[in-house]
Amino acid sequence: MMISCENVARHLLPIYRCLVAKALITKHGLTQKDAAKKLGTTQAAISHYINCKRGVKGIPNYADIESTIEEAATKVANRMATEDVSPEDFNKAFCDLCMELRKTKKCV
Repeated sequence: MMISCENVARHLLPIYRCLVAKALITKHGLTQKDAAKKLGTTQAAISHYINCKRGVKGIPNYADIESTIEEAATKVANRMATEDVSPEDFNKAFCDLCMELRKTKKCV
């Protein structure tokens, strides 16, 4: 049996990364290589996010949490574009999102 964090990471982390990557590139003008460095992943992964090959799989009840995830992704992308935010800081921001979703019972 998966614990909550594993379940959330398996389903929501790719969507979150996808949204952050797209924001870094489209809103902040970063290259795929620079976005990958900030997210602690590869340029190929960023390419998959941008081309909707990763991070877009449907999850149950996504509509209920879509705005919360998009808001958190936009916030962290803005921070990443203007501040020195490490991949560890990105992970912490995702953990904060996970805890918020679990606290509001929007995600298990």
